[in-house]
Amino acid sequence: MHPGQTTPVCQNKLRPGSTISRAPRLSGPYKSQSNWTKPLILVTPRTVVNWHRAGFRLYWTWVSRVSQAGGRKRVSKEVRALIFRMVSENPTWGAPRIHGELLKLGFDLSERSVSRWIRRAPRDPDSVKRWLTFLRNHREAIAVMDFFTVPTLTFGVLYCFFIIGHDRRKILHFNVTRNPNALWVVQQLREAWAYQQPHRFLLFDRDAKFGAEVLSAVRDMGSEPTRTAFGSPWQNGVAERWVGSCRRDLLDHVIILNERHLKRLMSSYVLYYHQDRTHLGLAKDTPAGRPTAIRSEGENKIQSFPRLGGLHHRYAVAA
Repeated sequence: MHPGQTTPVCQNKLRPGSTISRAPRLSGPYKSQSNWTKPLILVTPRTVVNWHRAGFRLYWTWVSRVSQAGGRKRVSKEVRALIFRMVSENPTWGAPRIHGELLKLGFDLSERSVSRWIRRAPRDPDSVKRWLTFLRNHREAIAVMDFFTVPTLTFGVLYCFFIIGHDRRKILHFNVTRNPNALWVVQQLREAWAYQQPHRFLLFDRDAKFGAEVLSAVRDMGSEPTRTAFGSPWQNGVAERWVGSCRRDLLDHVIILNERHLKRLMSSYVLYYHQDRTHLGLAKDTPAGRPTAIRSEGENKIQSFPRLGGLHHRYAVAA
């Protein structure tokens, strides 16, 4: 059959209960030729081919729904979120490293799929995370200096200066003054590291008291001065937390009389802070390293020792 030819298709339908009668006799060739074309319609071969193609598509659509889907597995939303998280937390990782971590976690997907989703990961680096990572990696080499104010009985203001190390949260130096200035700060830096090597980095904010003289003195000592950003106290979090602890543990419960009174109380607090007070950031240890008591199986008496005039206590197992 050629494309130009037509195909006869029967269009008549039998009624219920009817029977097929014997074909009538043909009286002549012209009469039979005019009668047999009436119950037929003409269809081109192209239409038949299109019907076949449509049936083919419907068949395989039905088969694909019934049978189990094959091909590449779909990456679930959980895995995509985990890939984005790994990209965010590990900026230097590529597809092989992330794919290896996913395999160790029991996820079954190809490295090619991981690479495809890495390219779709949001690329908005968090400055807070970068700064915290820097502080963690250099905490042994970082010291921080800062001021905080304390009101007096006569409504005056005292300035408490301190330097704290990042590694064990130790107070390296502190002092109190009524009139802080750059030259006074330089003298405190010299006293803090008079007989030892200073830290590699010295972190401080943009207070006007930390002027050009302070920057020059820090460099002369062999440290690298590092200023925090404007309005970003979280970048100096170790110092800010220590000031908060000092206020909650001591200063909120006393009225400071004068400069000498504040120095005496701060000396007692620094001693308590180093030897007795446990810290969450040090795995519940103290900056100076407090040994854990060894208790026997029998009952042991627990003794308490007052600190800071009874504001706090230290507990120990009686010998």
